[in-house]
Amino acid sequence: MEVDSMANVQVLPIRQQTTATILCCNCGAPIDGTSSAGALCHDCLKLTVDISEGIQREATLHMCRDCDRWHSPPNQWLVAQPESRELLALCLRKLRGLNKVRIIDASFIWTEPHSRRIKVKISIQQEAFQGTIIQQTFEVEYIQAFSQCPDCKKSYTAHTWRASVQVRQKVPHKRTFLYLEQLILRHSAHKDTINIKEVNDGIDFFFAQRNHAEKFTEFLSSVAPVRIKQSRELISQDVHTSKKSYKFSWSVELVPICKDDLVALPLNIARQIGNIAPLTLCYRVGTSINLMDPNTLQIADLSPALFWRSPFKPIADVQELVEFIVMDIEPTGTQNGRWMHAEATVARGSDLGVNDTTYFTRTHLGSILHPGDSVMGYHLTGTNFNNSEFEAIAENKKLASTIPDVMLVKKFYPRKKKAKSRNWRVKRMAKEEGEMLPRKQDQDRMDRDFEMFLRDVEEDQELRNTLALYKAEQRSRGEKMDGVEQEPAPSEMEEDGDESEDAGLTIPMEQLLDEFEEMNMEEDSQG
Repeated sequence: MEVDSMANVQVLPIRQQTTATILCCNCGAPIDGTSSAGALCHDCLKLTVDISEGIQREATLHMCRDCDRWHSPPNQWLVAQPESRELLALCLRKLRGLNKVRIIDASFIWTEPHSRRIKVKISIQQEAFQGTIIQQTFEVEYIQAFSQCPDCKKSYTAHTWRASVQVRQKVPHKRTFLYLEQLILRHSAHKDTINIKEVNDGIDFFFAQRNHAEKFTEFLSSVAPVRIKQSRELISQDVHTSKKSYKFSWSVELVPICKDDLVALPLNIARQIGNIAPLTLCYRVGTSINLMDPNTLQIADLSPALFWRSPFKPIADVQELVEFIVMDIEPTGTQNGRWMHAEATVARGSDLGVNDTTYFTRTHLGSILHPGDSVMGYHLTGTNFNNSEFEAIAENKKLASTIPDVMLVKKFYPRKKKAKSRNWRVKRMAKEEGEMLPRKQDQDRMDRDFEMFLRDVEEDQELRNTLALYKAEQRSRGEKMDGVEQEPAPSEMEEDGDESEDAGLTIPMEQLLDEFEEMNMEEDSQG
C-alpha cells in the first residue's frame, strides 16, 4: 500500500522565472532589456548622455568697488556678503539654461580672495529617457569684474543730486552741530546721502531721491526744534508729454538757543509757559527748549511752534561765562529732580587778592557745589545787554528786583594745562569741505568748540546717554594716541602730584562701545 501511494505522487519541476537579458550596444555588458534605456548600461549612459549641455560653464559678475554691491540684471544692485545665500542665488540666476533642469544642490568652492574668481559646484537632475533619471554634478567659474553703480556715479559727478537739505543755525559756535552729528551717526540717518558738504553756518546734505530727503527732515524735526521750508526748481520740461523734472531743497533752521545760554523771555511768552520768571537758563535742548529759573527751580518747556511765532535770541552764551569761587553755600532744602536749591556767596576768580567784592546769589547747583569750588556763571552786574527783552524786564518794577547779580551755570572742573588723554572717542561724518580752506583762526575756533563739546560729554550724564561713545584702540607702544590714557613719566607724576586729576570726569568702560568700521564714517583723531 505504501508503494502504490508513492507511485501516484508526481513531482512537478519548479520553473524559474528568467528576465530578458540583452547586451549593451556600447560595451557588451549584459543588462535588463525591459528596463534599459536606449540599450545602454548604467556606466555608458552616464558617459554618453550629458544633461548639462547648454548650461554655461563660465560667467561674469559685476561688482561696485565703492558700495560693494553686485549687479543683478537688468538694473538692480544687491548687497551680498561673500559665500552668502544672496550671492549664491545671484550666481544661479546668472546662468542660462539652468531653468530646464532640476537643481538638487549648489555650494561654493573655496578660492583665493585676490584671484577675483568665484567657483560654484552645482548638482542637477533630468530625465534622459522614459523612466530614466540622471543626476550630474559640474562646476561653474565666475569672473569678478568691477563696474560702478549709478548711485556711485552720481555721487562722484557734480550737480546730480535730486534733493538737498540745508541745515543752518545762527550762533557763533558749532557745539549744536557736533551734538546733531552724533545723533545722526547713532541712528544712521545719513545712510542715503550721496554727499555731505560743510559750509560756513551749517551743513548741506545731498540726496538722490526726494523721499530720502523728506525722511531726513522728519528725523531732524524729531530730535531738535527746527523750522523747515521747502522750495523746488524746474530743471527740464517735455512740451510733448508735459513731464517736468525738479530739484527740491529744504531749509532747516535750528533755534539759536543752545545749552547753558542765558535767555530773556518776552513777557507774554513767559506767562504762556507757566508764568515763569522771564530771566531763565537753558539747561537742555531736545524736541523743545527746556528752561529753568535758578531762583525758584521752576522749569518750563518752550515749544518750537511758540518760539518761531515770535523768535528771539539769547542775551549771553557760553563764551561769556566767568569763573567764580564759592566762598560759602547753604542748601535751602528745596529740590527738583537732580537740582537742589541753595544760597551761595561767590567771588570772581580774577578778583581774589585784588578786592574783597563778593556776590550773593541763589543757585540750582546745591548738590555738587562746596566751599572752595570753582563755578562758571554770568556776571550780570555792570553788564550792558543790547536786548529789548532784557530792557523790558529791567524797566518793569516787579521784575527788576528779580534780576540777580550773578547767575551760576555749571561747576568748573580744574584741568591740566596739557590736553587730557581720554580712553574714549566719538565718530565723525566724512564731510566735504567748501571751496576755500578754513583760515587758521577759524580752524582754531573749530578745535576749541570740539574740545568744549567733549568736556560737556564728560560732565553731563544725560547728554552722554544720548550719544554713542567708542573705546579708543591702543596703537603702537611708542606712539602716543589721542584719547588713550597712558602711564605718565616719573617727572610728570612729580609735577602733577599736587594737582587734582579731573575728579568725576572719567567715563566707565561699560558705557563705551567696541570700535568698528562703517561706511561714510571716519575716526576722530582728537577725541
